[in-house]
This record gives sequence, structure tokens and C-alpha cells, in this order.
Amino acid sequence: MNIMTFNTNEELNQIGAGIVASLIQTKPNAVLGLATGSSPIGIYQELIRLYEKGYVSFKNVHSYNLDEYVGLPEGHPETYRSFMNTQLFNHVDINKDNTRVPDGNAADLEAECKQYDAALAQASIDIQFLGIGHNGHIGFNEPDQQLHGGTHVVQLKDETRQANARFFDSIDQVPTQAVTMGVGSILKAKMILLIGRGAEKADIIHRALTGPITTEVPASLLQTHPNVVVLLDKEAAQKFND
Repeated sequence: MNIMTFNTNEELNQIGAGIVASLIQTKPNAVLGLATGSSPIGIYQELIRLYEKGYVSFKNVHSYNLDEYVGLPEGHPETYRSFMNTQLFNHVDINKDNTRVPDGNAADLEAECKQYDAALAQASIDIQFLGIGHNGHIGFNEPDQQLHGGTHVVQLKDETRQANARFFDSIDQVPTQAVTMGVGSILKAKMILLIGRGAEKADIIHRALTGPITTEVPASLLQTHPNVVVLLDKEAAQKFND
């Protein structure tokens, strides 16, 4: 595991985008596993800048997103499809037919999960973006006595809904379920890029990366992966300096 700490978010974003851009330059049809939330936004913005300068093209890139809310109507600004369009896809030359986000409105969610897993099995993700939740979740794999390996429907814990309530008018509007890649699917990626920002994430990041491997801290399972790159701002990294 390679843990990198940065004094500024600008440096973090540049290094993160550079890792992705270098992959695409050497493998134009790279497969990216993408994440939402605030953690990857700065890297997406830097990738857009690199695209605009002509340093990288996404025209042959394929992508698979970690997760999607269940039940938000298509086009709702808080769907993760909308997030990806707004934060990245609308600003680069990626073919949206090559982008995949779980369908949270599928008539048969279990069938959607199986189809997503089948697609992931064929895809072989080169780099998987990850943030980390305050309770140690990755994707929407919440702490539990056991975890699912494949894509599945998850009941969101109250603390996760509360953390996401800032994006909605009220907590009542935050969905109670989501479709998420399982931990097994995440760990199949060739490289995992874990991004952590802010002092509020310092404790859980330190626990996940140095503490016992346990399903009660899903991110701790990243310790079993052979190629994890961790990008932390100085606030998120402070527990490593204690």
C-alpha cells in the first residue's frame, strides 16, 4: 500500500489525475471504476483540464460506477448518473454509451445486480476510485457482520443518510436503499485509488489502513489488495503522524 500525503488539495488532484491520465495514454481503452461524493471531484476537474489541454482523450475509455440510489427519478440532480454527467462526462470526449451506472429504477433490482456483475466480470477494471465513509464504508458497503462480494441492494444506515442529507432539502428525501458493487468486485480492480480529505476522515482512514481487517470497517479489507494508492490531504493524514 502506497500512502501519499499532500499539503494542498491542488497537489493531490494533480497526482491523482496524473495517475489516471498516464494509464489512459498508455492504454486508450482503459476501464475506470468511478466514484461519486466530494472526494474525487477535484481529480475529475483536473482530468477535465488535462483533456482541454489535449493531454488525454477519453473517447475509447469505458467506465463503471460504484453505486446508485434506489428510487430517485431519472434526471434527478442527486442521482449518481447526474453527478457523473455534471462532474466529468459532459466535459470530456467520453462516449456515454461506454459509461455504466447501476440502474436504481430497474423493475427487477436483483436481475440488475446480476447483470452488473456479469458486465464487471468481462470488463476488468484498471483503476477503481474510492472514497471512504465516516463509518468506513466503501461504495455503499456498510459495516456489518458479513459483507456481500457482488453487486447487491443495500439498506443505508442512518449515519450514511445523515451524511448525504446535505445534498437534499431534507433527510426525508434521502433514499433508504442503494445498489452497490460488492467488496469482492471492488477488490478485483488492478489498482485502487483511495482518496481521503478533511480532518473528519482522519480517524476512520487510520483505522481502516492500520487496524484489524474486519467487516465492521469495510475499508479495512483494502489491506488485502496488492496495489492500493492512498491520496490524503494533510488533515486526513494527521493520525499517521501522531
